[in-house]
Amino acid sequence: MTVTTSTPGVHELDPVVGVLAEWQHGDRPAQLHPGDIGWFRRFGARRTAQAVRTWSRAGEVLAVGLLDGPDVLRLEIAPGALHDEELARQVAQDATEPECGVLPEGEAYVAAPPGALVGHLLVRRGWEGGDTWTPLRRELDGPVPDPGVHIEVVGPEQVPERTAVQRSAFTGSTFTDERWHAMAVAAPYAAARCLLARDDRGEPVAAVTVWSAGAGRPGLIEPMGVHADHRGLGYGRAIVLAAARALQELGSSSVVVDTPSSNTAAVATYQSAGLQRLPELKDLRRTA
Repeated sequence: MTVTTSTPGVHELDPVVGVLAEWQHGDRPAQLHPGDIGWFRRFGARRTAQAVRTWSRAGEVLAVGLLDGPDVLRLEIAPGALHDEELARQVAQDATEPECGVLPEGEAYVAAPPGALVGHLLVRRGWEGGDTWTPLRRELDGPVPDPGVHIEVVGPEQVPERTAVQRSAFTGSTFTDERWHAMAVAAPYAAARCLLARDDRGEPVAAVTVWSAGAGRPGLIEPMGVHADHRGLGYGRAIVLAAARALQELGSSSVVVDTPSSNTAAVATYQSAGLQRLPELKDLRRTA
């Protein structure tokens, strides 16, 4: 049977997230976590569905992609299908040829699982090494230190402070109260938490959102940020420790995060909270 490429409808998003959760394992870095789609839900269900692609055979989903921007495809593949030749050929064709409706013409990027056959086929089609990313992980089978600052779970009352920290931490962020609520009503957020750190004066200084993929599976930090007025004071380490503790309470086996290798400050912050730096990964780039 042939591999078919689809864009799910809104009603199909939650089953896709469920399949993606089943693929999460601690023995290899994942390019796409259910939390990535959960975080994208801040843009609404319809826009999220339009950004997702699935590759299936005989009704079984074998790969899931998220257009994390119009020219960036983040791809995850079922563990048993990483070397499936028919699947790899179809994904490589869809990613390379704009008429397939996945990536547009011009420069584009694909983040594929390390060692997957599709990566080798893309290189054969002329794709080359792109940006470098650093995955980090902390196992949650032991105690996690107290963050040492006041931590709150964000509810409706704290939303304006949560979104304000995000906009301060990330230049150009469009995270609004409305978008937080759009994210929070979606199904993936049932296994997620937003946390807010406060200083001794009660000012919000850092925030994080964590996503569980289910008990015994890695949980994701996406995103984490420190308010621009409170950097360099240890609040990044504190909110990452709080994130790890929250995921431990949710039953996650580990806490994972990917960050651009060029963002050395972020890498150092995660390491200060006990996350171990894993071998770097490169996405693949198609030149214009």
